[in-house]
Amino acid sequence: MSLIRFIVQRKILVGLMVVLVVFVGSFAMMRLDKELFPGLEFDGAYVEIDAGDMQAVEVERTITTPLEQSIQAMDGIESINSTTYIGSTSIQVAFERGRGEELFKELESIVNTSTADMSGIKDVLAGRVGMNASYEFFMDVTGEDMDQITSFAKNTLEPRLEELPEVRDVSLGGIQEYEISIAFDREKVVENGLDVTQVIGLIQQSNTEATLGELSGENDSPTIRWNTKLEEIEQVKAIKVPTQTGFIALDEVANVTLEPVESSSFVWKNGSKDFIFVQIGRVSDVTQIEMAAAIREELKNIKDEGLVEGFELNEMVAQADYVQESIDGVASNILIGGIIAVIILLLFLRNVRATLIVGLSIPTSVLLTFAMMWLFDYSFNILTLVGLGLGIGMMVDSSIVILESIYRKKEQGLKSLEAVVEGTREVATAVISSMLTTIVVFLPIGLIGGEMGQFMIILSMVVAITLISSVIVSFTVIPSLSEKFLRFKAPKKQKEDGRLMRVYSKVVGWTVKKKRYSLAIVAAFFIMFAGSLALITKIPMSIMPDVFNRYNEILLDVESGLSLEDKEKLVQDINSTLSSIEDVESSYVMDNGSMLYTIVNMTKGDDITREQKEINEEIMSSLRELAETTPIENVASAMTGGGGSPVQVNIKGESFEELTVIADDFITELEEIDGIVGVKNTIERTSIEQVIELKTEAIEDAGLTDMQLKQYIEQSFLQMPVGEVASEEETLPLIVKWDGAVKTQSDLLDVEIPTKSGMQELSTFISLKNTNTPNEITHTDGERFISISADIEDKDLGSINREVQKLIEEFESPAGYSVAVAGDLEQQQELMQEMIFVLAIAIFLVYLVMAVQFNHLIHPIVVMSVIPMTIVGVILGLFLTQRELSIMSGMGIVMLIGIVLNNAILLIDRTNQLRREGFSIEDALVEAGINRIRPIFMTTLTTVGGMLPLALATGTSGNYQAPMATVIISGLLFATFITLLLIPAVYRLLSSSGKKKGQKKKKEDELEQTEAAS
Repeated sequence: MSLIRFIVQRKILVGLMVVLVVFVGSFAMMRLDKELFPGLEFDGAYVEIDAGDMQAVEVERTITTPLEQSIQAMDGIESINSTTYIGSTSIQVAFERGRGEELFKELESIVNTSTADMSGIKDVLAGRVGMNASYEFFMDVTGEDMDQITSFAKNTLEPRLEELPEVRDVSLGGIQEYEISIAFDREKVVENGLDVTQVIGLIQQSNTEATLGELSGENDSPTIRWNTKLEEIEQVKAIKVPTQTGFIALDEVANVTLEPVESSSFVWKNGSKDFIFVQIGRVSDVTQIEMAAAIREELKNIKDEGLVEGFELNEMVAQADYVQESIDGVASNILIGGIIAVIILLLFLRNVRATLIVGLSIPTSVLLTFAMMWLFDYSFNILTLVGLGLGIGMMVDSSIVILESIYRKKEQGLKSLEAVVEGTREVATAVISSMLTTIVVFLPIGLIGGEMGQFMIILSMVVAITLISSVIVSFTVIPSLSEKFLRFKAPKKQKEDGRLMRVYSKVVGWTVKKKRYSLAIVAAFFIMFAGSLALITKIPMSIMPDVFNRYNEILLDVESGLSLEDKEKLVQDINSTLSSIEDVESSYVMDNGSMLYTIVNMTKGDDITREQKEINEEIMSSLRELAETTPIENVASAMTGGGGSPVQVNIKGESFEELTVIADDFITELEEIDGIVGVKNTIERTSIEQVIELKTEAIEDAGLTDMQLKQYIEQSFLQMPVGEVASEEETLPLIVKWDGAVKTQSDLLDVEIPTKSGMQELSTFISLKNTNTPNEITHTDGERFISISADIEDKDLGSINREVQKLIEEFESPAGYSVAVAGDLEQQQELMQEMIFVLAIAIFLVYLVMAVQFNHLIHPIVVMSVIPMTIVGVILGLFLTQRELSIMSGMGIVMLIGIVLNNAILLIDRTNQLRREGFSIEDALVEAGINRIRPIFMTTLTTVGGMLPLALATGTSGNYQAPMATVIISGLLFATFITLLLIPAVYRLLSSSGKKKGQKKKKEDELEQTEAAS
């Protein structure tokens, strides 16, 4: 232990290094970015293509399938999923791990090349899948006069906020926009013998500017410029239109007016469109908290200047608040954990100086952790804060073990320096081994694939950084301070063992006295383990827990083809439903075509009267009831941690007709499962399409051609932009349309068109036939499938998963067709399988570390015998609290393996030391228990104390932290008490020499020592 002696003798060096850590750690704490989620980019991409009004079947044939085939030819593609809609297609591509950036560039090139030759495509968008949010602060401007609030938003709010150095961009949604409408009167157009197409061309020609030539013979060769750009509505009205009887003004055949744009507002607040939706994004070098503070300060200045009159500025969502809440939570956990550690040290050691030494090590370890996080370019986010919270719970363990060992050596009468060196030497191997076993359990986390794997790697790294920092501090600061500062007053009389210690010694002595006693103890514990497995089915399961932050996001799928009036009425119904729910403060509905994206804000602070979980359940059930009488097709939460509906089953095959039959049969059986609600399938989402059937003879008799007829029909739906009217103040779109829009079948058939025998109705030449066409066609790796989706009510995902899986196994499908789970169910199954694999690898790595430490193949098995008992504690803890078994609590179990083994390592390491000193197996086990019971209880209680605030936490990250902390607390408490009895019993069984009964005990001990040394 020359290194420890060197550290103790170089206290000035240690002190200066601590000062350096304080400075660097404090600087890092201020410089670390603060955000809700880390800015990750995953190994995946998306392609969105706009194809106008093309049928879904036609989009699939001409765009989706050819593009999928081109993408599938790329090397490194893991999967391709596509959904084709009327007029658009969406393709999701998963890349091989680690090749996202490289393959995305190749994908982008292929998409651009392939779509360049495809007809009907209006727009192509490709991007990487990631967590980088464009906007992080959301607010609204609400008032009765839309012109007033639009003027304020465009001329005051937007420029003032964009001038802030913290703000990158401000986006305004729902501002009142206007257009100049030219509505042609059909009768007047016909009366004047005009062709509307020619009139549109004339309008466009009247609104031009161009350079016509150059006067090269003049000085400076001036150019000749033509400019007849329209600048006001009166100029539009006065456009001259030639007719057979002379020129007439445009407003003689059309109604030219300034009109508000109908579709300019796509967001409703509490059922009203009379507000402006404001989204604000930050620059890269400031935190969300700094941006939010700057915005709020500027908004206060705007209000103080009296610029907000007759309307309101309201915050919707500021992610900075959730980040700040999480940071405050971790800060309070550090404080509470530190206080609990101090109280436990005082109770066990009853020495104020010892308490101060450990108290100093806590902030030093925390600041060293911040410094290392800064070096690794991590940020404060919901994942790293959970990792910090968990790591802080274990931060003082190594310091307590070393300090307690030094304290015990001083109790035994050793001089200060020798007590420090010997005390540290005695537990050094166990402390380092304990740290390594806790860290190595996280190494296989990287094997978890996809987005969840990247999240877990970040969390694992932060825990590892926290533990390494604490061990560095425990081997430097603790010994340096313990030599002189830690004083021990020898008691006047020899202290006797307490009653608890005497009882424990007798119980352990009896357990290890004979092998059959040890075997009975081990058997009793394993019966307990087997019995606890029956409770697993009673534990709720999910993928990721909800974030309860008094805020919810709902996805409402609606029927296709809804008019603006229909959607307006539906939004009013949604608002009425949500506003009737107690503790719902406001709601925002955004129109995304076939889906209404709904944000629900709930009461906060003193106004809270109900738990969010209860409100969430009422929101979902109320909206599902509404769906029974409105055009809502499906209701799903956007915040469940999975993708789309929690229950999703895919049926693959080629024929739509056969897929429909199979889907109907499967849905009938699926709906019988208790807890399944809102069952839908993609094939039932069809639109009525009216196909034009031509009356050939009538067309020929009228002297028309098919193409002329097509042109007349297209003209009857006329509504198109023909340019802009640009003035100094604003630019207004110029739109042409008919004054009477064609909205019904009879409107179309009654339209009159010119023929050689005069004006005749379209019904003379065409008829309309109804057909159903699919709205949505889904592919996976180029193969068609139907997706059956459902939501769950009053049941957890795990129990539903088991019943759906059983149904699939019993369901008979025809040859060439397959039925399999997808969505959240598939993700949960894959994650559970991966977590089991990760658990197995972690256990092996732990065994590897301990086998190297003990230089023995049996002793690690003794230590690991506590793992099944840990699982008993975990199952009991989750069962009693009804916390969900999710990816987060699964992480807690993996972490727990490393933690619970620390106590067993302390016990076994001390037992081996005593046996090398000549103790018999029985005596060594009893003495080791007496020596180590104090540090075992101290570290367990400090860890539990540090985790307790997490287990009881509420708010943004509370639901993430609580399951992990519950798992660790219940498993650790149960395992600690079991360790003190189970480990000696297993050690006694496996350390037996196997010789005959008649041999002497001393000889048996000598052989055991030789075996251990080997």
